[in-house]
Amino acid sequence: MTQARLPPPGTVVRRTTARVLPVRPDGKVLLLHGWDPLKPQTPYWFTIGGGVEAGETVAQAGSRELREEVGILLPAEQLGDPVATNTIEYEWGGCPIIQHQTFFAVGVDTVEVSFANQEELELATISAHGWWLPDELEATGQAAHITIPGLLRQAIETIRYREAC
Repeated sequence: MTQARLPPPGTVVRRTTARVLPVRPDGKVLLLHGWDPLKPQTPYWFTIGGGVEAGETVAQAGSRELREEVGILLPAEQLGDPVATNTIEYEWGGCPIIQHQTFFAVGVDTVEVSFANQEELELATISAHGWWLPDELEATGQAAHITIPGLLRQAIETIRYREAC
């Protein structure tokens, strides 16, 4: 059923994504727990976000993904300036993916996470959400990519700096 949404295995997918790192006052960052649909036995923690659609700015995509994936409503203009960008390569659903990512950090207080607006493939491959400190996530070895703990650190520093000003 979820295979209908995936490109044929082996297809190289190049994508531009917006990622959002919600940071609580205690310094914990909201992440999602999920897996590759072809490797459900190997779950990992990853950042909220997804592809930039035609006609969208990166910030608009970040705002939309935040709403769709976890139910947080935040206008694009409130995401602020990006805190990081990078390009990673990985495999998902049998396809090599080259993904350019732009990360935003947002300070949040209490958040009620909702998966109600997720797409079918997301619902089939995301099982939970969690609030993480970078060192704790790093110690688990379950970050989807080696860069994620460092990105959490950048997000926390950015939010602390913004709140101090």
